[in-house]
Amino acid sequence: MPKIADIIKYEGDNSTFIWKHPYEDFNSLTQLIVHESQEAIFFLNGQALDSFGPGRYTLETQNIPLIGKALNLATGDATPFHCEVYFINKTEQMSIKWGTDSKVQYIEPTYRFPISIGASGELSLRADNAKKMLLKLVGTETLLNQQTLVSFFRAFLMTRVKTYIAQVMKSNAINVFEIDENLATFSDAIKKLLINDFAEYGVALEQFFVTTVVKPDGERQYEKFKELHFRQYADIAEAKLRQQVSVIDAETEAQRLVIDSQAQATKRAQEGYTYAQERGFDVAEKVASNEAVGQMTNLGVGLGTMAGVGGVVGGVVGNAVGDALHNTTPAAPAAAEGGFCDNCGAKLVPNAAFCDACGTAVAKANDTCASCGYKFERPGQFCPKCGTKR
Repeated sequence: MPKIADIIKYEGDNSTFIWKHPYEDFNSLTQLIVHESQEAIFFLNGQALDSFGPGRYTLETQNIPLIGKALNLATGDATPFHCEVYFINKTEQMSIKWGTDSKVQYIEPTYRFPISIGASGELSLRADNAKKMLLKLVGTETLLNQQTLVSFFRAFLMTRVKTYIAQVMKSNAINVFEIDENLATFSDAIKKLLINDFAEYGVALEQFFVTTVVKPDGERQYEKFKELHFRQYADIAEAKLRQQVSVIDAETEAQRLVIDSQAQATKRAQEGYTYAQERGFDVAEKVASNEAVGQMTNLGVGLGTMAGVGGVVGGVVGNAVGDALHNTTPAAPAAAEGGFCDNCGAKLVPNAAFCDACGTAVAKANDTCASCGYKFERPGQFCPKCGTKR
């Protein structure tokens, strides 16, 4: 016998998507309580009249006590006004397992060889459109739980997932030997393709994960390309390692040169001379040991170098070289206006006809060699081109 008022609330668990309350044909003033993350749909005479979100409601029906009892006599004590309530659990249902029931055949996009793989993982679902789920999946059933829903979608899921796996591998050019490091991208791409398929039944696909990819290990063709792939990877890694070693060697050599330079600078500071003085000392030593120190070129280098040498070391070396040079035969002086005597090399008085040092007649300006015609550029006793006496 129906009560004047009753309380209707959800009594299922979190693994249930849709649950029909067993109390039907309730009277007016019946209280409906809907919890957070739930939705209730009220049916009257087979039609979904209204849906209720979280809160407390008073249901208005045509099953009024006393009057309803009189009406029920005509139908054998059964009310002609049928009402019922379905609860929809809208929490996200996680850790739902999935897996391909057979291998996926496709052409590997990198090396272009046929390959078969399997895949498995987890997904999470949520009731999104309650009326669509009731009409397409529940019907007259009193319960739709996680296990029942997965069984409904098994064939559908296997067909779609296998197709999408092959499409994603091809369109994203995912190398089968590197797929483990691309599982996140792989999973997201398949999820995007599956969302509309689930939405057609009022179900929201919240998460989709590919956790395992079963490769054809042991197959000769697969192992052949696997070896080729990792050999190329090893060659690239070796080349990078060699480049890094070369950079390290160059940096080490640069550091060594810096340390040597700093050590030399410290040594000079301790001994009291500069870098310029050290170089002058080196050059002076070479000049002093040169057998041709009396020649014009060596004289110029020696004197010029000594002029730049400072301090005690420069002074001592400069004096030593100067003394050595005084004992050598003087070199011919540089040319000047009036020229030089061809016989003794003395400087001539401008426009002189004879040398005032030795009395030798002065050669005419721009004189040339009588033998080869070479035009003399400076004084001397022999032609620098053919050796004929001037």
